[in-house]
Amino acid sequence: MGVYTNLPVYKASYDLLIQLFIMVHNMNKEYKYSLGEKLKNEAMNLIINIYKANTVYKKDDNINNARENLEVIRLLIRILRDMNQISINKYISLNMDIEDISKQEIKN
Repeated sequence: MGVYTNLPVYKASYDLLIQLFIMVHNMNKEYKYSLGEKLKNEAMNLIINIYKANTVYKKDDNINNARENLEVIRLLIRILRDMNQISINKYISLNMDIEDISKQEIKN
């Protein structure tokens, strides 16, 4: 078993988590405690599933859960963009980060 903190997918996901925490901190209260909390929880679950996938022999369930977390994050970010809570540039940047993570995860 390798050290999960050295995995590129873990590092990219952790960086995304930090970005999301900062972003949620600056959101309107109306969205901060609903969409924002859900977004942070999904990002934390993503990292947990990456960790779990690295520690077990049968990785499929954890990888599928991580993919699901990533798609929920993508959806929540789109909702935040549609509600004018994040700029178009931030939306594009986050989606590029998500796409980068998604491409890495596919490898079992």
